[in-house]
Amino acid sequence: MDSTRSRRLTADATGDQGTADEDAQLFWERHYRTQRAWSARVNPLLAETAAPLHPGAALDVGCGAGGDAIWLAQQGWHVTGVDISTTAVERVRERARDLGIADRVVTAQHDLANSFPAGQFDLVSAQYFHTPLPLLRSRVLRTAAQALRTGGLLLIVDHGSTAPWSWNQDPDIHYPTPTETAAELDLDPARWSVLRADMPSRRAIGPAGETATVIDNVLLVQRTAE
Repeated sequence: MDSTRSRRLTADATGDQGTADEDAQLFWERHYRTQRAWSARVNPLLAETAAPLHPGAALDVGCGAGGDAIWLAQQGWHVTGVDISTTAVERVRERARDLGIADRVVTAQHDLANSFPAGQFDLVSAQYFHTPLPLLRSRVLRTAAQALRTGGLLLIVDHGSTAPWSWNQDPDIHYPTPTETAAELDLDPARWSVLRADMPSRRAIGPAGETATVIDNVLLVQRTAE
């Protein structure tokens, strides 16, 4: 997830699913319709992970403004970008066309709580896939892992600390560690292997250009067998 679409942490939750789905669609559609700046920056941990790979088919889960999807396509990947917001996916599609890479970018509106794009992928990227609304996140990410081809990678990058510009400054907030996220996914170790589970720090840039050191929780999983 690029810096313009940072989603809030939430625990997996259940409730009135129909109401929750409608609320989520309205929330994110309003967010992207009123958003002025669309960041072209790729998330650094995605770039670090994907740069040495041979380009194949990639899925950007919650593509938002499209910084990651566009960057992957520019590196030669064929990218499917999905988001709950119709405005988001339409603007990513337009941007890909303007940059002359529309043949490598496919976008689609999906409420991932209810539907998931068809196909198999060599790379699935879930960058800061958080929301302030109820979402069975672990179920979505398990589905993402199952969409990998043998040898494919699932990269999950979550917030690991509170930035000064974060909406939530609760000092007691808990950021699930990579190990906790892996446990929630509960993937068969005979078919998936954890290649990376760490919490690196980096300098980040906030919406007003301010900088701060933040922590990312990184989980990289590889599908090793069908």
